[in-house]
Amino acid sequence: MTAKRYRPWMLAAAGVALLGWSGFGALSAAQAADPARIVVKDFMFQPMSLTVKAGSTVTWTNMDEEPHTVVSSLFRSSALDTKDSFSFKFEKAGTFTFVCSIHPQMVGTIVVQ
Repeated sequence: MTAKRYRPWMLAAAGVALLGWSGFGALSAAQAADPARIVVKDFMFQPMSLTVKAGSTVTWTNMDEEPHTVVSSLFRSSALDTKDSFSFKFEKAGTFTFVCSIHPQMVGTIVVQ
């Protein structure tokens, strides 16, 4: 086969690869920007304070190599290993603090409006 016969296939493959990569990047950015998600990383809750509307579900995801928990007066997670998540639905308005019971210096706040 000549180079001219390969060119359309090469262009199509390159286009599919670019679309796949751009879609993957968009998905990651959308997940990172999720307003009801808290990431546990570098022994910190990120963000440390989050404001949501009543009825919202907040999800904590551990991205550290160490286990962490999420504990408040309303809920208590089990130990979360790397990439494990815990979710809680906030039904009523108020300000709720939470902590990692394994590493008590890790604290955060949820403000429910």
